[in-house]
Order: sequence, then structure tokens, then C-alpha cells
Amino acid sequence: MAKDTPYLDVQHLSKSFGSLILFDDISFSVAEGQHVGLIAKNGTGKSTLLSILTGHEGYDAGDIIYRRDIRVGMLEQSPQFDPDESVLDACFNHQGDPEKVLKAKQILTKLKIRDLTQPMGQLSGGQQKRVALANVLITEPDFLILDEPTNHLDLAMIEWLEGFLQRGNKTLLMVTHDRFFLDRVCSVILELDDRTIYTYRGNYSYYLEKRQERIDNKRAEIARANNLYRTELEWMRRMPQARGHKAKYREDAFFELERVAKQRIEERQVRLKSRNVYIGSKIFECQYVSKAFDDHVLLRDFYYNFSRFEKMGIVGNNGTGKSTFIKMLLGLVPVDSGKFDIGDTVSFGYFSQEGLQFDEQMKVIDVVKDIAEYIDMGGGRHFTATQLLQYFLFTPEQQHNYVYKLSGGERRKLYLCTVLMRNPNFLVLDEPTNDLDIITLQILEEYLQDFPGCVIVVSHDRYFMDKIVDHLLVFEGDGVIRDFPGNYTQYREWQSLQPKTTTPQTQNVAPAKKDYRHDTRRRMSFKEKMEFERLTKEIEQLEAEQKQLEEALCGGTTSVDEITAMSKRLPVLKDELDEKSLRWLELSEIDS
Repeated sequence: MAKDTPYLDVQHLSKSFGSLILFDDISFSVAEGQHVGLIAKNGTGKSTLLSILTGHEGYDAGDIIYRRDIRVGMLEQSPQFDPDESVLDACFNHQGDPEKVLKAKQILTKLKIRDLTQPMGQLSGGQQKRVALANVLITEPDFLILDEPTNHLDLAMIEWLEGFLQRGNKTLLMVTHDRFFLDRVCSVILELDDRTIYTYRGNYSYYLEKRQERIDNKRAEIARANNLYRTELEWMRRMPQARGHKAKYREDAFFELERVAKQRIEERQVRLKSRNVYIGSKIFECQYVSKAFDDHVLLRDFYYNFSRFEKMGIVGNNGTGKSTFIKMLLGLVPVDSGKFDIGDTVSFGYFSQEGLQFDEQMKVIDVVKDIAEYIDMGGGRHFTATQLLQYFLFTPEQQHNYVYKLSGGERRKLYLCTVLMRNPNFLVLDEPTNDLDIITLQILEEYLQDFPGCVIVVSHDRYFMDKIVDHLLVFEGDGVIRDFPGNYTQYREWQSLQPKTTTPQTQNVAPAKKDYRHDTRRRMSFKEKMEFERLTKEIEQLEAEQKQLEEALCGGTTSVDEITAMSKRLPVLKDELDEKSLRWLELSEIDS
């Protein structure tokens, strides 16, 4: 077979389950060295397509052709292992090749799997997924097929995996919802939509731009077809007996025109904005909380006073205490010392990693209606259970399906709807992006941006965090928690400017609890104190000006000249704010 033959060539592939057609007559290829990302909505066949490509699932029609003699490695969403075999034995069967064993240990260490003799049955689901990932990387196949490779990885692991896949000439086809990962790793995007596959030769940012162009063109085509359809429909209804054989081509054209005209482009016309969520000025105060499991310290005398309407992100490596922190806040895990003092008006909505156990025989709509028939949006407006499900892309047909028919991602989406249907004023979301498709993530981001209450998000999805949060708690391990006023990208930019030898210090610990007797760290000079105070006032003034400009631009009463001047001022203002905030942050690291 010729060297330039694609590693994978898929021709005219079709797959259905009964009356449900997943894809019909799709064709695509993956060339040597290409990094290809596959994007689709939950339930439309992403994982089924990968299973077909690796021979684990049959198909109705078409051809799947691999280049002769290439080795294919597959990472499944839910890998299965012998519970009695060790981690090292589960990774490969190389009869103890010393070089492979060394590589295995290096990769497993990067993925935070350190006990190589531990039986697989003692590992959590997330740890088993990481062992499976290590396995497929260690065996060095010619062609990697990865199903959600970033699930169960913390931020450090994700960034390591990005670098690993970017190096060399690896050939890769993967499904992932991690948009930063797609942007940095993939050079081709395949979109499975409406039973068809579309190819975009660029990264995720390029895909977004070209996808919108495709939708706009499709919308224009449907509009043109509708205009012509009305004319042709009149002709079809007029004197059908007068139409002879010569007009048969026009009839055929009419039915094709009718097919195009009746197409629908799925779009949501409104943003879901609730005006009936009230939360008081007191949210919660974390009062010198400590928590440890044996010698593993998660929090040590940690103090934090949560602000009204705050949207906070919590990041950190696995095992540093992120999920435990929110479970203590919710009263699900006891503290060792200290307490959480929670305001009387706070009503939590908790989306957990573990999810919710559904009655498999219930219909989707009934699951949500069992919680409430509607959400009171204020001003006499109601948002029904049906509308909420439709907002999160459950079609009317899917709403009347039974739960057992849902895919894993659709179940997570249904669980999210049950949390929101309770109309909480404080959302606590623990890894909400796992298993959700990109379109659903965009809808959730939009919802949270408009949410008028408080939000805490624990997530490894950097793109999602940047869209939602304005504040971070960074769990650095051994009870150290850094309080950072910004989103994840801003934190990484700040972190890159810090000296490598800087020892992280716990932030926001109240002065009354601090012991300065043996503290030899540098104190802030008088000049630095003056600068810090001045910056604090200037930042407040700039933020107030920014808010005033944004409100004026949205007010609808501003003249064209004023809009032009304000539009020029805003980016200058933002740059000034960023510069002063960065310096303020540097000074805040020094003890006063």
C-alpha cells in the first residue's frame, strides 16, 4: 500500500439503532501525523463511532480502511481491568522490557499513579482511567484513538498531556469537551451534526468561525427555499391533470425544494434570565477551618468570607481537598475544627461528581416535573419544566423518552436540569463539565453568566472557568490555599512571572490567628505600603468608571459620538486596570 495512503479512511459509513439514525453515508480520513478532534452533541454517536472504528461495534453500511500494518491504540471512556492484577501488569505485556518499564514509571508518575504494585481493584474509577491512558501512551501505537482523555485529570496532568501529544509526529483522533485542549493539540476538527460529518482544517477557534459561517449559509439557503417553495406549491396545486411527462423534472425538483425548506436549524432565541432569585448580604464565612485525613492535611486554620454575587472557581491537583471543601460547606463532611457560618437566606443547589441515581423507567420530563412544574422568573413570568429541558437541548421527543435510553452525557445534562429546577440562589458545581458536549457547555456558561446568585465551581476545564469565575481559590496541597482575584488564565500569567524559588504562602488567614514571632519573611516597606493603598483606590475608581461606561453603552440613550468615545476608552481602561491589578497582586504577596 502506498506510503501516502491515509492511516484511516472511512467511506460512506452508516449506523442506526432501530428507527434512530446516528449517521448516514459519512466519509472522512485521518492522515499520518494529523491531530483530529471529533465534536458532536451528547447522544448523537461520538463514542459509538469510535467503537465502530476499533471493531467493538458493528455498522450498517460503508467501509473502514486502515493503512496496512499500523498499530492502533484506543482509550475507552470506561476501561475494564482484572481487579487482581497490579498497576504495572495492567499497563503492558512486554515481558519486562526494562526500557518500557522505565517509560511506564515515568508516565504513571506524571499521572499521579505512584504505587505500581497496587491491585487495580483498589483504584478509583478516575485512577483506572489514568492507568488506561498511561497504557495507550506507553505502548506507542502508530495511531491513537482517545475518548475523553482529559476526564479525571487535574490541571497539571492536562497540561503535561498537551505537551506530550504536541511533541513528535503522533497521529491522533480524539473526542474531548476540553476546548483549550482542542485548540492547542488539534489541527483538524470533525463535527458530527444532523447525521452528517463536516471537516474543518484548523484548530477549535478556526472551527467556531467556520461553523458559524456554515450555519449562516444554511439559514440563507433555507430562507431562499421557503420563498421559492410557496411559488412552486401553487403550481403543484393548480390543475394537476394538465401536468404531463415533461413536467416530471419540475415535480422532482419541488420535492427536493420542500425537503430543504422544511429543515430546521436548532437555536435558542432567548437567554434564561431569572429575576426572582433573592440572596441576602451574608453568604458564608469559613472560620479557621481545619481538615485532615490521617497525615494528609487539606485545610489548616483557613479563613474566608464569601461575598454576595461572587462567582468563585476552585482549582488544584487531585487530592488537595477541593471536593472535601465544598462538602464541608454543604454539611456533608464534618470539619476537624472551626466552622462554616452560613447566611439564613442561602439556598444551595449542589451538582456533585457522583451524579444522581434515576428511576430508569421514568420519562425524562417526569423526572424534572417531580421537582417542580415551573420556575418563577419574576415579573409574572414562569419557565416550565418542558422549557428548561428544551433550553438544554432535549427535544420534545427526547423529553418523553425513558431514562434508560439516555447516553451518559444526556444523564449528566438531566441531572443538571434537576438541580436548576429547584431554583437555588447559590450554585455549587463539582466538575460540571465532565461528559457534557461542547454545545451544552456553551449553554451552561451563558446560564451562569446571567445567574443572579452566587456560584462556586470546581473544575479542570480552563475554558469554562475563564468564562464564569472572577475569583479563584487555588488548593496547592498540604493545607496551603491561595486566594487569587482573577480567572484561571490570569492566574497562570501571574504564576509565570513569579520567581521559581518562591514558597507559596496561605492567603486570607485572619491576623488574629497569625503568629509572627518566628516569621522572618520580608515586610512591606513604607513606600510599598503607600503604593499599595494608592493602587487600591485607583483600582476602585477605574472599576467604577468601567461599570459606568458599560451601563451607558447598554442604556440606549447615548449619542453616536459618545458611543465612539466610550468604545475607545474601554480597552485603554481595561489595560490600565490589568496593569495596576497585577502590581497590586505583587504587593499583596508581601507581608504588611
